[in-house]
Amino acid sequence: MNPTRNKLLTPLPWQASNRIGKKRLFAYQHRHVQNSMYPLVSRNINRTPFANLYQCRIRKLSETRVPDASSYTNLVRSFSLARHRSRPKKTSIPADSKLEKQLKTFSAKHSTAVSLKQLLEFGSNPTEMTLLRASVFLHHELPIRLANKAVELENLPCGLSSMPSIMEVRKWYITSFKEIVAFRRPSSLGDDRKFTNLVKEIYERHSGVLWTMAKGVYELKKKYLASQHSLGDNASTTFALEKVFPEVQTFLDNFFVSRVGIRVLIGQHIALHENIDGWVGLICVRTSPSEIARNAVKAASQACLLRYGRVPNVSITGDLDRTFPYIPAHLHHILYELLKNSMRAVVEHHGLDFDGDYPDIRIVIVDREENEDVCIKVMDEGGGIPRADLQKVWSYMYTTAVEDAEEVFDSLESGRHFAHEPQPLAGMGYGLPVSRVFARYLGGDINIVSMEGFGTDAYVYMRALGDSEEPIP
Repeated sequence: MNPTRNKLLTPLPWQASNRIGKKRLFAYQHRHVQNSMYPLVSRNINRTPFANLYQCRIRKLSETRVPDASSYTNLVRSFSLARHRSRPKKTSIPADSKLEKQLKTFSAKHSTAVSLKQLLEFGSNPTEMTLLRASVFLHHELPIRLANKAVELENLPCGLSSMPSIMEVRKWYITSFKEIVAFRRPSSLGDDRKFTNLVKEIYERHSGVLWTMAKGVYELKKKYLASQHSLGDNASTTFALEKVFPEVQTFLDNFFVSRVGIRVLIGQHIALHENIDGWVGLICVRTSPSEIARNAVKAASQACLLRYGRVPNVSITGDLDRTFPYIPAHLHHILYELLKNSMRAVVEHHGLDFDGDYPDIRIVIVDREENEDVCIKVMDEGGGIPRADLQKVWSYMYTTAVEDAEEVFDSLESGRHFAHEPQPLAGMGYGLPVSRVFARYLGGDINIVSMEGFGTDAYVYMRALGDSEEPIP
């Protein structure tokens, strides 16, 4: 009979103990570990970083009843490979985990705020090197802003993150983030051209964000009202939802400010490559408020005529010849929203069967050299707004055009997002809130003053110097 096997079958005196002293361990090594099957066990065991592991293995050997030599050999072989198995293996991190880690890393970084004045000075005389520097800046800045929104969209209050449309918007931000991060830092004119083409695709992808976010909020409203209806709470359908979800209002304000910032940076970069006379990217150096007001009147009149068949007259007075550097698209959006609201209010307040002409809607433009702001006032006689409802006009969850809202959101559910179409006259409830975001982005603001039973005055303020930095949330 094999003497080694007999010794292993004989209980050792310290097997009942949970602790193995060093002297007993050495004694066991000398008495039972003298053949070639233990190549890794020696007196140097306590000098290695695996000493504790070897002691555990020795205990395992001493406590094992081996039925045959082959099993015993396998056990010892497994012991001899212990050192290799003890090293942590380099396992590949799942792609989703890597992405989430990248998003959190970039979202923790600080964005770089810019002002209209800085954009104007940087792009006044664009050269190839200037455009390359702009690409390098965007390559650094866009991932931070995109990651911030992607992370934020995953952790929204009131269950908004779980709405299908919100999840779709988040996918757009993640896709754009991945594309920017995967693109190497531009270092040549060829890289600049490729990078510009990439940001053009991103700009187009995000064109429907406003309407899709609106659809997501509408989905939340429907879910909430359905749950209240199932509980028999019919009064809740008329309750102001902005009071039910106050956190949503704050989030949407910050979200749309960030969205405007991203689109301005990308749009400015794309437009600089076109180099149109009188423009610095998106900025027209001689923006004429009166000209933009006339264009906004024309667009709003068409929408009102299509909806009601009648249109109030609009007069424009004040400093009509003054110009200043601004982004015309922002001012057009603001004036269009104010005018279509005024036109709708005038028509509905006086009625479609009103004899004669409707009271004029008046636009007054004030732009003096000594003034801090360029100011535009839009006045109507559309019956005004009740004082209790005045703050609701800034809510993304409030609209006075309930029937129009159903039609608009039905269109959204069918996949239409109005990104490249004329906007509806009313119904979204996003017109004034988003207009105020555009104004505040460049250091301005919008104020509403109303006289119930008579009409409403809207004041638009724009920084004449353009030195106000964007308000990054």
